[in-house]
Formats: sequence, C-alpha cells, structure tokens
Amino acid sequence: MQAKKRYLLLFSCCAFLSFGYFGYRHFKSHRQNKWYQHLSHYSEDLDLVHDEDISPSPRFRNRRTTGDHDNTVTFKGCTMESCFDFTLCEKDFKVYVYPIDDNASPSSSYMKVLNIIQDSNYYTSDPSQACIFVLSLDTLDRDTLSKEYVRNMPHRIQRLPLWNNGQNHIIFNLYSGTFPEYTEDLGFDVGKAILAKASISHENFRMGFDISLPLFHKTHPERGGDDGYLESNKFPGTKKYLLSFKGKRYVYGIGSETRNSLYHLHNERDIVLLTTCKHGDSWKEYKDERCDHDNAEYDRYDYEVLMRNSTFCLVPRGRRLGSFRFLEVLQAGCIPVLLANGWELPFSEVIDWSQSTIQADERLLLQVPDIVRSINASQMLQMRQQTQLMWNQYFSSIQKIVHSTLEIVADRVRRHRARPLSVWNSSPGALAINYSFSDYLPHFPFYLTSLGMTSCTRYTAVISVSHGGSNPVHTTPLYKLVKNIARSKYVERIVVVWTSNQVAPTESRLPGGSIPVHIVVATDNSISARHHPHSLVTTDAVFSLDEDVSLTTDELDFAFTVWRTFPDRIVGYPARSHHWDDSKSGWSYTSRWTNSYSLVLTGAAVYHRYWQHVYTYQSPSGLLSTVKTTSNCDDILMNFLVSAITRRPPIKLTQRKQYKDNVSEARWIWTDPSHFHQRSVCLNTFVSLMGHMPLRHSNLRLDPVLFKDKVSMQRKKYRQIEKIGS
Repeated sequence: MQAKKRYLLLFSCCAFLSFGYFGYRHFKSHRQNKWYQHLSHYSEDLDLVHDEDISPSPRFRNRRTTGDHDNTVTFKGCTMESCFDFTLCEKDFKVYVYPIDDNASPSSSYMKVLNIIQDSNYYTSDPSQACIFVLSLDTLDRDTLSKEYVRNMPHRIQRLPLWNNGQNHIIFNLYSGTFPEYTEDLGFDVGKAILAKASISHENFRMGFDISLPLFHKTHPERGGDDGYLESNKFPGTKKYLLSFKGKRYVYGIGSETRNSLYHLHNERDIVLLTTCKHGDSWKEYKDERCDHDNAEYDRYDYEVLMRNSTFCLVPRGRRLGSFRFLEVLQAGCIPVLLANGWELPFSEVIDWSQSTIQADERLLLQVPDIVRSINASQMLQMRQQTQLMWNQYFSSIQKIVHSTLEIVADRVRRHRARPLSVWNSSPGALAINYSFSDYLPHFPFYLTSLGMTSCTRYTAVISVSHGGSNPVHTTPLYKLVKNIARSKYVERIVVVWTSNQVAPTESRLPGGSIPVHIVVATDNSISARHHPHSLVTTDAVFSLDEDVSLTTDELDFAFTVWRTFPDRIVGYPARSHHWDDSKSGWSYTSRWTNSYSLVLTGAAVYHRYWQHVYTYQSPSGLLSTVKTTSNCDDILMNFLVSAITRRPPIKLTQRKQYKDNVSEARWIWTDPSHFHQRSVCLNTFVSLMGHMPLRHSNLRLDPVLFKDKVSMQRKKYRQIEKIGS
C-alpha cells in the first residue's frame, strides 16, 4: 500500500513538471508570436533573422551548417563535393553554351550574357571539353507576368541531352516570383545546378555552391562601362548630405514596410530621405494622407545630384531583397547603407563588404543616423574608395559580372590554388590574375611593391626586325644597337625576333660579346611576334626595341632603372597621345609634342613579361585580328591592355632631341598622314571592342639624374648622355 502511494506521488510530480515545462514553452511561443506581430509594420516574419545571418559574407563569418560541425554546407543537399563533377575540369576550365532554341529566343539581356561567354577565353564549342555548361534558355526573368518569361521550362530543360540533373551547370537569374509574394521560386527544379541569382536570401542560398548576383538594368553596359564617379584621394571625406535616399515607397504589397517608415528620419538638412507614392497603375487607389506632400518633396531634388553629394546612401529592399540602387550607389562613390535583412550580398563569397558598406537592421531603423554619424572621416574615405574599387573591378559591366561569376567557380575548382581574398578585395582585383601564367603572386607586376618584393635585376632585350636590308650586317642599325645593349650592366640576353622577308644573319655575326644573342625567325611574319612570350625570355623585364632605335647604353640602363620603380607600367622613350575629335565624332591619334601623353611606344620601352602573356592569350580575338589585318597598332594594343588592368598611364623618359633625326627619311613613315589615319582607326576599333577607352593621360617625364649638372665625372651616374648632341 505504501509502495502504491509512493508511485502515485512520483507520477503526480512528473505530471506537474511536464505540465509546467510544456506550458512555459507554449507561453514563450505565444509571447514570441506577439513580438513578431508587433514588428510586422516594419518587416515580414521571413525577414526576422538571427544576428549571425545579418553579417556580410560567408567567407567572413562562421559558416552555417546543418548537423555536424565540419564546416560543410548542406543546404538543399548540394555542396561542390556532392553536386559537382570535378573530373570534367581536370584539363581546363572551359564553358559550353547550348545552341539557341529557335522556339525560345533569349532576351537582349540574356544574349549579352551568352555573347560575353562565347567571346571569352572560357568558351569551348566542344561539350566534351567543357567543365561548366550554360543554358541558352533564358532564365534571367522568371516573373510569370513578364513578357520575357519562358514558359514550359521544366519540359524544355529535361529535353536537354547534357542536363544530367543540372550537374556542372550554372543558371543565371535576376528576377523570380511575381506579385504579390515575389518568392524565390524559379518555376522549375534547378537540381544540382549552381544558381547565380540576384536578390537571393540567406535562407535559400546554398553557401559555397550558389553565387549571389547584383541586380542590373537592361541598359547596363555590356562591356567596359564608365568608371566610378569618385576621384582618388578626394577630400574632404564628407559631402553636403550625410545620408540620402530618393525612391519609391510602395503604398501596397511587399516591400512597403521599410520605405514607408523613412519619413521619420528625414530632417531636410543633413539627412534627406525622399519617397514618392507614384508606382504602378493603382497607386492612387491606395494613396495615404502623406502621398501628396511626399510627391512634392520628391520632385524638388535631382536623383543623380543628390546621390553624388551624399556621404552615405540608403539602399532599402525593393519588391525583392536586391535593387538597382545598390550598383548605382557604388558607382557614385556613396557608401551604401543596406536595409534588407537576410540578403546575401553579391559575390559575398569573395568580397568583404564590411570594407565598403554599412549593414543596418530593418528592425532598428531609427538607429541608422547614429550608426552613420559614428563613422570617422578616415573610415569614410577608405570606404568610399573601396566602393570605387569594387565597382570598377567587378560591377561596371555585364562582362565583369559574368567573368567574376565564372572566376569564383574556377577558384572552387582549383581549391588549394584559389586566389586569396586579399586579391579579390584589393587593386587590380582577381580578374587581372591569370593562373595559366602563374599561381605565385610575386610573379605578377602589380604585387611586387605591396608584397615588399624587389623587381628583377636583369632584363631581356627583344629586338624586332621587320625590314632586314641589303647592307652588310656590321653597318646596319641592328648591329650598332646590339653592340650598345651588350655593354649594358643589366642585360641578361638578347633575342632578335626576325619577321623580315630577308634571310636572317647567323647569331655569331652579331656583336653580343659575353651576352648570349638568339635569333628567332617568326613563322607567320606577324607584327605581334615581338610580344609573344618566347621561352628565351626568362627575366621579368622585357626591353622591347625596334631594329633602328639608336639608344646608347646609358639610355638603356636608365630606362631599366626607372622601370624597376614602376614594374607594372610601360616605361620608355617615344610617347604619343590620343584625344576626342568632335569633328570626326571619334578618337584621334597624334604625335604632337605637348605637355601630356597617354601612350609609350614599345619600339623603345621596358615592360613586365606578364603583359606578353596578356597580349597573346587574354586579348579578345577581335583586337588581335585588327592588329593582324592592319599589320600595325600592336604597340597601341599593348598600351590598351596594360592601362585597362592597372588603370594607370605609362611612364615617359626624356629622349634626345635627335631621336627623330636619327631615323632616315625613307623609313620615317610617321610623316605619312595615312599612318595617323590608320592608327586612329585602330583606336576606335579597340574602344568599340573593349567597350571603353582605358588610356590615361599623364604629364610626368623622368630625366637621368645628374646628366647635365656641372659636377665632377665621378658624381655623374650617366656620363655619356651629356655628350649626345654636343
């Protein structure tokens, strides 16, 4: 009997504890739901994310996992290890684009994406050689109300013979879902395909597998694109307005809550937040008491002027998490203040957005003014400059967006040889690094200084011979040039690239002395042969010379010494310039001696051998075809390529007055007007193919130190230069 009482008492206690525990959980859940309802004016339930979900980038925060703590992403069941076939990429990283389906022609925007891939070095027309596959079916706009929506997509995709449940495919998407929910569903199963998508949320993002894209306009430049608006090192760090915004506030539907609350922060002084109700055809039916006043205030300010005169620019969510404003603000050099909880930022896997953006919480909107006021002037300037870096390197054109997407996947394929994040987040950026050249950063010219490395102490002289001549070898300008080069204390070897129809002399007849002289006969007589990365060129420095250049040993040594300070530039003697000609509505090439220049001709210039690799293997085919067709303009193309990557002008050295006179009039083609016309045509062709003019003007000229000073000969560094022309 006593035992029964004890068991009854124990059972009663357990029941009481269970009731208390589950009752508390129910009460807590009820309170939490009430709390969510209280915030519903500012955000939807799906927008309320944990604190760690608001941080900027997967690579810059602890990776979210489901299950084991092995840092393996398992969202949607796809990782690179489980859903990607690395064996297809063992030979090379090539991309195959499916043939266009005549019954489903792509939109103009998607055709730009496909054209960019097909014109790139990634492309292969052979699917058996491909690592990545891209659909020709237009997946950019998956809004069912859109005119560009492709119907019956599941059936179309399943008919593709290479689909294989999407393995090793990339699907590009800018818009998904439709009014009123705007979900992220594409209307078909992406399977094992990598989703490169705009406005993607943390919840649906398969980290380390999917790629977040920026939302861009249909008018976004296909190639090139304009530079950011911020000038380098521009002071002061602050502008007229501290924080600004001008845009729509949706009086109905998703995306309304945050924008409808911005008027609380607007003070018309340093914080100018303007909204208009004019959106869609039904806005008047839903207009509230603030609409007329807001619309009037909205019309008082110009959007571009306001954005360029603001230090911080608000980027709230639109109908979807992303908006066009993000790229517009980046280009303007205004620091983005993001209000889109749960948004996976573009290229977040590799870009550290904490260096250039402020990520605020939609639930704490009223704290935004205090947040931006807490940023000091030094931080502001750094962040604004970083916005320009990101814009110029990865977002100014569709080409850069597509190439960045492919390079992120390429880094995953390389795995242990992937570019460091420091490369992605600094100049000149990851797109400037080509691993077919090297995977060791000090081998690239633009990292020598930042890595504390010194440039090489020797150079290889590459002499281009295109004329030859019938005179004895020992009387030719080539013979004299080789003799002067051989006396240089920095020369490693001399390589003569022979493109002349005349028979090349034997190497022993050229006066190299102890310096090795090699003659390489070009098989196709192409003018580009001088820029080919010959195996004989083992030094980083290449001294490119025309056969008839009359440079002294001192001039050669001085040029190389200057180049060691500027290893990423073209450094040389003959300079030229370009300018816009209104009368011709195009670019013109000129050799007039003015106070500025934008090109240094490679007939007497030093450059890093990496540029030979870029010229030969990375130039778009149309650029090289232009050079081959005209048998001209190779030096202009080299300047284009170097300036496009470094965003800097070449370095001009002071040359002798007699430089022009030392070349015979018979050979002086630069006096022929047709020569300048052809060079101008090349300029405009290159600009058209690249999408922008990369050349930059400079006023800098460097002279040899102490070459004319009245000092003792022992103090003169370049003693022979002062004797020239005397």
